[in-house]
Amino acid sequence: MKRDEDGIRQAVKQAYTLYGKAEGGKNADYIPYLAGVPSDLAAVAVVTHEGGIFAQGDVHYRFAIESISKVCSLALALEDVGTQKVQEKIGAEPTGLPFNSVIALELHEGKPLSPLVNAGAIATVSLVKAKNREERWQRILDMQQKLMSMDVALSEDVNDSEQNTNFHNRAIAWLLYAAGSMYCDPMEACDVYTRQCSTLVNTLELATLGATLAARGVNPLTLKHVLSSENISCILAEMMMEGLYVRSGDWAYMVGLPAKSGVGGGLVAVVPGVMGIAAFSPPLDEAGNSVRAQKMVASVAAQLGYNLFSVA
Repeated sequence: MKRDEDGIRQAVKQAYTLYGKAEGGKNADYIPYLAGVPSDLAAVAVVTHEGGIFAQGDVHYRFAIESISKVCSLALALEDVGTQKVQEKIGAEPTGLPFNSVIALELHEGKPLSPLVNAGAIATVSLVKAKNREERWQRILDMQQKLMSMDVALSEDVNDSEQNTNFHNRAIAWLLYAAGSMYCDPMEACDVYTRQCSTLVNTLELATLGATLAARGVNPLTLKHVLSSENISCILAEMMMEGLYVRSGDWAYMVGLPAKSGVGGGLVAVVPGVMGIAAFSPPLDEAGNSVRAQKMVASVAAQLGYNLFSVA
């Protein structure tokens, strides 16, 4: 076991050393808050299914979770309504178009196809069982906290910045409603979706999210059973197909692990049954994925020999 721990520790250290200052990319600027995050921040972390923690860099810096939150609301919807209804009402196919595409929605007669693009995520929020807006939001926040830590909380600054610029998502919500793919008030769903993207997390918490999925729904740090094990494979499948948006196929080809990115600079990958690997750095590529985080997570996975498609 000690040799394994030494190997993980060395892989994390080397990934940070090689790629923590890699050039390229720029902060998201369509959300004012994100544009102001220092672009030199970087971190990488591993949390194993047994609760081992390995980290380098700015691992305690708290940043906006953004689209990685879609994994948490998908998990809650699966718990609430089951895998069949999520597949029927939302879908389980990559769109092949940008994460905020209206064209993808129109091409498929209003069915969002994936819960990990904006249209599908807003529709997924509407599937969550709740009597009102605040209960819907609190249940999603509770799921984020159970999957990561109780320190996950809404940032009013991020939320205000996003609520004041989410006109495109409001339009998507109304298109979903018109197509019969919205299951609560469309503006309620859009508001709660915006809030779920506005919580602050750190890299260790993201790695814990990955480790909880790796451990069949048991958070390895709190030892609480958060998710039904039968729902994990569906979450990981969605992450593999759409987790890095239009770069998801390239990621599967080169890295071979289910993963999810966010425009806040975070990225989390899952080695089923083994560990979660997470990284953070604000500069993004054109698809909205952190340049450094991709390199750091890929480096850790390669050094440790984890690729779901490898025959070795």
